[in-house]
Amino acid sequence: MPERPWRTTPVRHVRGIRAACAATRGKGPGPMTLRALYDVPAPAKLNLFLHVVGRRADGYHLLQSLFAMIDWADRLHFERRDDGRLARHDLRDDASDHPFAALPAEDLCLRAARALAAASGTTLGADIHLQKRLPAGAGLGGGSSDAASTLLALNRLWGLHWPRERLAAIGLALGADVPFFVRGANAFVEGIGDLIRPVQLPVLTYAVVKPPASLATAEIFGHPRLKRDTARIALAACGEGGDAAVILSSSSEDSAARGSPASPAGHPESIGEAVAHGFGRNDLQPVAEERCPEVAEVARWLVARFGNSRMTGSGSAVFARVVDASGMAASPEAMPAATGTPSASLADLPPGWLGRMCRGLARHPLADWAR
Repeated sequence: MPERPWRTTPVRHVRGIRAACAATRGKGPGPMTLRALYDVPAPAKLNLFLHVVGRRADGYHLLQSLFAMIDWADRLHFERRDDGRLARHDLRDDASDHPFAALPAEDLCLRAARALAAASGTTLGADIHLQKRLPAGAGLGGGSSDAASTLLALNRLWGLHWPRERLAAIGLALGADVPFFVRGANAFVEGIGDLIRPVQLPVLTYAVVKPPASLATAEIFGHPRLKRDTARIALAACGEGGDAAVILSSSSEDSAARGSPASPAGHPESIGEAVAHGFGRNDLQPVAEERCPEVAEVARWLVARFGNSRMTGSGSAVFARVVDASGMAASPEAMPAATGTPSASLADLPPGWLGRMCRGLARHPLADWAR
């Protein structure tokens, strides 16, 4: 059996990593004393809606989507190296009932580290310890989030002090979702993922479920039956921080699909109302369900329990807004089990399905790590 191109470390050794990291603080040469960062989160995102509104001449699809971060997250630990070497060490979670596939040798977080090192010209390196909790091929943005947290962490660990936009530019070359996580705010995203407008979203509870199957993004976008002409919507009256954002819908199509009504044509709706009422749809979902019937099965399962469902990204994970008895979206305060872990509400998941009750995040946990 060929040797794996990475080292796997049991999660029980994380405490030792933390102790070693703490012991080396303040002992570095020169003015830079930070030697390590640990328990660095890389949160997942949900596409609360995802519309394909066109296609460029070069084949790239034009999108409109509302990105919302949730508290289901990977964890990373960074130890500074003075020899310039970059290495990733995978942490195995011995307690997990859902072992994930091994990552490729050059995953996005390692590519992000190499890109930042090359762009900055630093002579420093890092050991990156990655504990995967987010499944791949789910549409949750796990790899992109790992890359963004790596850029933010190494920017601090190496003492670069680069502004957020400079880090985001490096992230865009790695993947369309990376700049979103670097910028640190929930956002209305357009174009090919490069036009990002921060918005404030209500902090809600979501049930997120992924079947065993995964989907390839390129396969979904390349499908001939993918809808590519959804009418554009406009985001207007957006005050500082996105607190006064308003969605204007130009179409009432799909008004009742999966319990997720759209606004009547021309009717303004605040971002909060849009999120609570399940505005829009995911244009990739019909193709995903055709290619992977398990996606449709998960969607029906969630509708039966929560009254709504929608696939995130290109799948295969599907989420539902958790609503209270009055039909209003429930806040995490009303759902104390929403902590990024399994709960009684998802106790009857079929074998092989992975599910979490998740809390929406008002902003990225590392939002203050770059200016």
